[in-house]
Amino acid sequence: MSSTRTPDPNPGWLSDDELSEIRSRLPLLYVEAVPVRLDGMGQVTEVGLLLRVSAEGSIARALVAGRVMFGESVRDALFRHLEKDLGPMAFPQLPSSMQPAHVAEYFPFPGAKYVDTRQHAVSLVYVVPVTGTCEPRQDALDMAWMTPEEVTADEVLRELEGGRGALLKAALASVGALP
Repeated sequence: MSSTRTPDPNPGWLSDDELSEIRSRLPLLYVEAVPVRLDGMGQVTEVGLLLRVSAEGSIARALVAGRVMFGESVRDALFRHLEKDLGPMAFPQLPSSMQPAHVAEYFPFPGAKYVDTRQHAVSLVYVVPVTGTCEPRQDALDMAWMTPEEVTADEVLRELEGGRGALLKAALASVGALP
């Protein structure tokens, strides 16, 4: 749900005008993923954040994120966005249960905990282990792996737009990885 527009992989799904009209009337469903690397005991050792250019032209950190399309399962949407953002060799390990680690509700006005100026949206947030090589694609410039301590430092959390710093901390807390 970054403010940077990712090209729609299925451009026939909704035109820009249709999407704008829907965004002005209905909340949309998104998935967001916090990519992690685990040690042999299943503990989070690294957290991956993408670097993207924001709509304002600045560089910002971001999570893997995107819409759930009509007729698409949440599992399929999560996998599609992980592959789209991290590349086909990331080898994400999707959870056996699609119970999210966190649910974020974005509003298009300032003062909300989570903000997306384009729309009202609900996002299901997952912590997803990846075992392969991540090579950011689409509108992602790079990916940085950091320890849980590094990624929850105030200066890093501030680089996440729309309240996603709080979202990242909540997701890491759900898996016992909040330092």
